[in-house]
Amino acid sequence: MAQGLIEVERKFVPGPGTEERLQELGGTLEHRVTFRDSYYDTPELSLMRADYWLRQREGSGWELKCPGAASVSGPHTEYTELTAEPSIVVQLCEVLGAVVPGAGGVAAVLGPLGLQLVASFVTKRSAWKLVLSGADGEERLLRVDLDTADFGYAVGEVEALVDKEAEVPAALEKIHHLSSLLGVLAQEKAPAKLIVYLQRFRPQDYQRLLEVYVSDILAETEDGD
Repeated sequence: MAQGLIEVERKFVPGPGTEERLQELGGTLEHRVTFRDSYYDTPELSLMRADYWLRQREGSGWELKCPGAASVSGPHTEYTELTAEPSIVVQLCEVLGAVVPGAGGVAAVLGPLGLQLVASFVTKRSAWKLVLSGADGEERLLRVDLDTADFGYAVGEVEALVDKEAEVPAALEKIHHLSSLLGVLAQEKAPAKLIVYLQRFRPQDYQRLLEVYVSDILAETEDGD
């Protein structure tokens, strides 16, 4: 698989005091932004059922999240992010068992690969960043996104990006530490926006995912940040 950054993240349910707590911890509000995300898959959800998540974000282009190399347990997830369209096309063809076309971006292969729009919604996000020291004394930049989707669901995410698998445990330690400082319970789980969207508006597709993932795994599964 084409390589990309490894995203280690944990979702949580934000409260009315979450932003104030982030400020107390030295966090900086980077920006507030509104954007539309559109997700694509086959009618059988062949990508999502294999833990691949194809998204087009308004103004940002395409992204494919691929399952991390290592199996991680607990209320967090690990994904490799692909954002270069040639790499995304190669990976899509590999997952779907198709021949890689000679040229063309993601939009050009949607039809040939049988990919169609599955979900589209608008998110209002406040994006925070802060530097947190771990038990090893090493400092790492963490990002916290607080999202509210246009269908009324709010979710937060603590995220770290690393270059290699060996850096994942240290990133997880800092993510869990910050989560506890924000008052998140150790085993708290919060489903991703896409999962809640499917559950509410496309229950048949949600059931297709339940055939593969048990419900508590769906609470950890990524749709995309």
